Amino acid sequence: MPVLVASDLDRTLIYSSAALALTMPDARAPRLLCVEVHESRPLSYLTETAAGLLTELGDAAVFVPTTTRTRKQYQRINLPGPVPEYAICANGGHILVDGVSDPDWQAAVEARLADECAPLAEIRAHLEVSADPVWVRKHRVAEDLFAYLVVERELLPEEWVKELAVWAENRGWTVSLQGRKIYAVPKPLTKSAAVREVARRAGADLTLTAGDSLLDADLLLVADQGWRPGHGELAEAEWSAPMITALPERGVLAGERILREFLKVVRGAD
Repeated sequence: MPVLVASDLDRTLIYSSAALALTMPDARAPRLLCVEVHESRPLSYLTETAAGLLTELGDAAVFVPTTTRTRKQYQRINLPGPVPEYAICANGGHILVDGVSDPDWQAAVEARLADECAPLAEIRAHLEVSADPVWVRKHRVAEDLFAYLVVERELLPEEWVKELAVWAENRGWTVSLQGRKIYAVPKPLTKSAAVREVARRAGADLTLTAGDSLLDADLLLVADQGWRPGHGELAEAEWSAPMITALPERGVLAGERILREFLKVVRGAD
């Protein structure tokens, strides 16, 4: 039976230059491989060692990139190794099969959201009124499923985020602060539901996961074994659960460690 490895991407396996956390002397910094270019500029990286590990993992397991990114944003990424048969985008809103969104899954997600939480239009209207233009750079909607703000983090009032989280909670939505982005995501829109579906289709009897943010908590909980890095919302909250390992590594070296842990379990399952 195949092993399914479903991993978050940003700040888990791949890192922007601002998130690399290269604290060692320059001469000892790891060699980096750029895996994403946006508007002709390099954007995301992993270490060359991690690139080799990811290639090995893609050969040995069913590797499923699992991201809150939209399909367009995901398709900018050029990961090393075999092209994944499955990918999960928009926080579980889309399951890509050979690069194409599965229409039945998409329809089921849309029906669930209509039944179980406040509409996106209500959330967007609240963000437009309550978010201060002094610290908001952009208002964005992702795949007509959820909303997010791009903010000036140093100007962002922490109390505003807490108040937004309470307001959203009462309407069936979750708020997550990741770097310069504040996400408002419907609670029924989960990575875990999509991972369960992909595991069923792949016939996997063992699921491994990794993630760093509040939106990854359900992804970690669906795993037989999971890992979180030493940075991110989950680390800041000291979040833990059975079968989840909290790693000490931070930044791009955490991505390398996570891939080592995946491979160790996959090889042991052979």
